[in-house]
Amino acid sequence: MENNKFNNLFLIENIIKELAIKNNTKLILFVMDGLGDMVNINYSYKTPLMVAKKDNIKKILNKSALGLGIPVFRGITPGSGPGHTALFGFDPIVYQIKRGILEVLGMDMEVTKNSVAIRGNWAKVKKDDNNYLVLDRRAGRLPTQENIKLLNLITSIINEINEKYNVKLNIKAGLEHRLGIVITPINYNFEDIQIGDNDPQKENAYVKNFTKNNTLSNLLSELNNKIYNLLENERANYILFRGITDIPLLPNFEEIYKLKPLAIAKYPMYLGIAKLFGFNTVKLEDYQNLENIRNIIKQNINDYDFIFFHYKYTDMAGEDGNFELKVKSIEEADKIVGVFLEFDPDVMVITGDHSTPCIYKSHSFQGTPYMIYSKNQDVLNANLDINKDFNELECLKGELGTFELKYNMSLMLAYSKRLQKYGA
Repeated sequence: MENNKFNNLFLIENIIKELAIKNNTKLILFVMDGLGDMVNINYSYKTPLMVAKKDNIKKILNKSALGLGIPVFRGITPGSGPGHTALFGFDPIVYQIKRGILEVLGMDMEVTKNSVAIRGNWAKVKKDDNNYLVLDRRAGRLPTQENIKLLNLITSIINEINEKYNVKLNIKAGLEHRLGIVITPINYNFEDIQIGDNDPQKENAYVKNFTKNNTLSNLLSELNNKIYNLLENERANYILFRGITDIPLLPNFEEIYKLKPLAIAKYPMYLGIAKLFGFNTVKLEDYQNLENIRNIIKQNINDYDFIFFHYKYTDMAGEDGNFELKVKSIEEADKIVGVFLEFDPDVMVITGDHSTPCIYKSHSFQGTPYMIYSKNQDVLNANLDINKDFNELECLKGELGTFELKYNMSLMLAYSKRLQKYGA
């Protein structure tokens, strides 16, 4: 116990909390989800970031420091939760956040201290004896309206589960195939929620068995059996459960960094993780309406010191293995970067939460490209034309080198003159 207490004294946030000061600078964290990639033989040994036109990013390239960010540690493939935890300056090994709570908080679903939160995917499966074979983990990225329609069809099943298990089961449609699920026992607590996921993470594989046989696992299994019996011939007929969790206790971003933070995102998960760290949030309807994004920034820039903007489509293109679409997504994101630059931020980071190479069609352990712009031009290579582009190889050569993303916030605070000297 004493050893844990001693070690906690040296967590990054405790040092930063002592050194952080307030001033009038504005900081922007612009995250292109899954940004990093690998050179592709079919595209002249280039990555999407090498091919994409990035006119706005290039405007600030030679007032920026480049590097490669490692979200967890070398060799580890991160999920989006650990990636963003690191970007917010907190060690993702110390603060482990499962996907379920991120999803439901981002969807403004009600949770209590004994609630269980789960991220769900509508999937297409086929029953094989007593097992279920996954044919499509996302049911063809089921349109949101079909998602809502399916939920209406299973209303009676939800009512049956509520009555049998004495719970309040709430399932809410997210974007496309995604679901937020909250299960709250009435007048009791689940004996154990550490039952693992049932998602095999790939097609043509059987649904995984839960790791424990208890009330929660029995409830979820019965729910899916009933759903399959009702929806067997529908486009989606099963729910894959991911990130089963309760509510974690996390540090407060504003308290640690002396920054008032705002998150702008389209997808619930990223609003959810921001809320866990104490951000206020704005839900974005789409990325194409630049005027709407401009208005959101204009309405909030004077009230917040720190704005986190999340862009999802780079990751989706990578997971689909679509090189050309990832190029287009980066170019679309660059236009949004241009809108932020209109507001003359003091410091702006452009990076990813992890890499999603098109050839992998999944997250990977490779570092993510990272650049930090300083209006003060106090990067080592300011205006020397050393940075030729913002891409994986240029970042590999950059002045920041390869570093852990949990140092992102100390860098942002340093470049914005918000850190005092450490020690005598």
